[in-house]
Amino acid sequence: MLMPHPGFLRELVDAYEALAAEEAAAGRTEPSARARDLAYTLCVSTGTRDVRPALETARRLLAAAQEREPAPQHRPARDREPAS
Repeated sequence: MLMPHPGFLRELVDAYEALAAEEAAAGRTEPSARARDLAYTLCVSTGTRDVRPALETARRLLAAAQEREPAPQHRPARDREPAS
């Protein structure tokens, strides 16, 4: 399976969850076209067929990507390059 870029995946998850919360607060019983589009894209991106497993898989992939990311190196201000 192709692995989606973590930044893209994070944007999808955030957008879907924000929209789902907004629609629930508004009392919508059916998802909007935008929510369905986001759910579909999450499913395609994670190789799943339902949004719940897609969200679970996305969170797992994001956690794994974060573990692989090297820790930022902190340098004292005197060692940093001047800002341009």
